[in-house]
Parts: sequence; structure tokens; C-alpha cells
Amino acid sequence: MDPYSLKKLNQCRRERRAVLLLTDLSDGRDRVVVEGDAVAGSLGDAIEKAFRSGRSGSVEVDDRNFFLNVYIPPPRLVMIGAVHISQTLAPIARMAGFDTHIIDPRTAFSSSERFPGVRLDAEWPEEALRQSPLDPYCALAALTHDPKIDDFALKAALEAGCFYVGALGSRKTHGKRVDRLTADGVPQAQLDRIRAPIGLSIGAASPAEIAVAVLAEVIEALRSRGLEQRAGKAA
Repeated sequence: MDPYSLKKLNQCRRERRAVLLLTDLSDGRDRVVVEGDAVAGSLGDAIEKAFRSGRSGSVEVDDRNFFLNVYIPPPRLVMIGAVHISQTLAPIARMAGFDTHIIDPRTAFSSSERFPGVRLDAEWPEEALRQSPLDPYCALAALTHDPKIDDFALKAALEAGCFYVGALGSRKTHGKRVDRLTADGVPQAQLDRIRAPIGLSIGAASPAEIAVAVLAEVIEALRSRGLEQRAGKAA
């Protein structure tokens, strides 16, 4: 590997940026592609697909063979609220490969007995997210129904470009939430990114079923990163 490529690759991984080492198998030359870099043609399509899937492999483009070695930051799911939904969502998200983090300043809910083996911060989101900032490879699920807890976290997630932002509550509740965030200066384009009511529409009723619906929606968002922007450009 070219020393410059290795240095850039390691820097991107430290910064939690998705990066790919593209190697031309005919001559061994390589270069680093960061997610979002413009690469034209069929090779660019193959690179986009690799970033979405997180899978490395070889591709043939225009009678040339390339190996795409993909490095995706471990996806992180931040749950605002140590609630019943979180009790199911945290363990199944871990099984699906997500780093999990629960934030809830209400100490009656935020106990290790209720959430064994889960990173749990019994702090306000303002403090917890200052210590552990969000980034584009984070998903945030606001689950408390309490604007004093949820609203700051939602705004922070939108500003950080999290790949998924969801909030529990009815459409009426979400309408009031949008009014508050609008008054707080959040642009409409960002507000449109909030998934509310949270979770895929599968008729979920119990907290455990809602947790499954939320994780499914999070995975869908993770694997479709960038497709909406691409569709918008094509239109």
C-alpha cells in the first residue's frame, strides 16, 4: 500500500469517516476514496454500493478489475430515554452490530439493573452529547415524550447529519414538536428528516414490537445512505 494512502486511510478511520481503498488489480496501484467523493461512471456506482453495504470485494469495470476494501465506522444508536422500548431496542441493536448508548437524566429509569451491559448516561442530553458528540454514522431515537429531554437531542442530531433521526409520538405530538424546533431556528429541510411517528409502519403495538420497527427503520436508513440525494440530483 502506498504510504500516503495508508496515512489518509488511518486518519479517516480515526475521524469516523467512511473510506475505501481502491486497488487496481492489474498494476497494484491504489488510492483512497472517502464517502461522498465524486467518482464517475460505473466505477462510481460500484463504490457507492460498497459504501452502502459495507462489504469489500472485487468488481470489473470497463475490462479492468478493482478491489474495493471498505472501512465503515461502527454505526452507533443513541436512544434518548431509558424506557420500555429501549429495554428491547438496545440488545437487538447490539446483536445487529450497533454500538448502543442510552441517555436519560431521570435516575429512576437510568439504572444498570434495567439495562445490563449497555452504556447508560443519567445526564441531560446537552451534557452527554458534549462528551460523546453525534456524527453522520449515528442514529438517534428520541423516546421520552418529554420536550425538555428530546428536543435538544433532536436538534443536535439534525445538525450533526445523523443518518437516522426518529421521534416517538403521534402526528399531533410531532406537529407541536416541529413548531418548537422551528421557533428554535431549525430549518424546514432538516425537520423533514425526522421520522415520526418512529419506526416502520408494521402495526407495532407493544414496546417490544415498536423496538423491532425502529431497528428495521434504522437499518433501512443505514443501507440507503445517499440514495435520496442522488435521486434528487437525477430529478
